Amino acid sequence: MQNKLFVGNLSWETTDESLSSFFSTVGEVTEAKVIVDKFKGRSKGFGFVTMATDELATEAIDQLNGKELDGRAINVSVARPPREDGDRGDRRDNFYR
Repeated sequence: MQNKLFVGNLSWETTDESLSSFFSTVGEVTEAKVIVDKFKGRSKGFGFVTMATDELATEAIDQLNGKELDGRAINVSVARPPREDGDRGDRRDNFYR
């Protein structure tokens, strides 16, 4: 198990600080980052949280998956590493190639 978690279905109002605070109810958070659209300057609706240990990450998934944060039921799972081929899995841009 990894200690880096993917958090989906975030509200546009969720910040790095509020995400960290929410997860710190389970245990020590070493990093919390909401991914922001560089053009619009608002949340893309997902982020990543790194817990201090694998055990805390497991507890965070068990305790916080489906819980409400800023009015939205969030999805919490283990973060997958980026693909080696650089493909993010978004096939919409293949239309323009």
